[in-house]
Amino acid sequence: MFVHPQFDPVVVHIGAFGIHWYGLMYLIGFLAFIGLGKWQINNRSWHAWTIPMLDDALFFGALGVILGGRLGYVLFYQFDYFVHHPNEILAVWQGGMSFHGGFLGVLVAMGLFARKYQLKWLSIMDFVAPLVPIGLGAGRMGNFINGELWGRVTNSQYGMVFPKVDQLLRHPSQLYEFTLEGICLFLILWIYSSKPRETGAISALFLIGYGSFRFIAEYTREPDSYLGLLSMGFSMGQWLSLPMLLVGIWMWFQARQKRFA
Repeated sequence: MFVHPQFDPVVVHIGAFGIHWYGLMYLIGFLAFIGLGKWQINNRSWHAWTIPMLDDALFFGALGVILGGRLGYVLFYQFDYFVHHPNEILAVWQGGMSFHGGFLGVLVAMGLFARKYQLKWLSIMDFVAPLVPIGLGAGRMGNFINGELWGRVTNSQYGMVFPKVDQLLRHPSQLYEFTLEGICLFLILWIYSSKPRETGAISALFLIGYGSFRFIAEYTREPDSYLGLLSMGFSMGQWLSLPMLLVGIWMWFQARQKRFA
């Protein structure tokens, strides 16, 4: 049995202000995006890309993540609440971000980026996909440090007690997602993208990988109290991940037949 350490959510206190762990995780994700992106430009066959373009892509992507993530949380998870409290929609400092909303935001942002540089949208997504999982893993580690998004009750001896919730053994589902969505997905995409692939194939593998890993991990994650489990016993996260998986499979076969070339 393990007990959650109950970290201080603030890494460093500076007077009345402080640097929060979750903000630090965002920074790690952005730095990984830039560092890995530069390596790809310098060592792989991404001739259309330059370092200034990478910096621009980070700016577009960050806006997509923040705006899309917040809007997705409002629409997918707490719509009724925010209908009656619209003044809190922009209060991101109170918490509440959705990966799937952020993902849609990035798709739109990269569409604008592709239009600016006159490049194929899917080729942009193929470049970006391997750079994303490190940020996803960092975000899950931030969830663990904050002791949020805890897992369901388990009989396993390897469960963890989250004192701020109760004294029951629970799955440390944040660590499962850190491993699957962060480390495993990164290794799969990084290795697969080490050779030239058909347009859309890397993006398809991202959709398949994330959709599958998130769907599986959700079986160990406590459903949101204000939603619970939905139809067929699936959580909201599973219902939002299922289309990613199905679209990814369709894209994979289309890409292998060079339909996106």
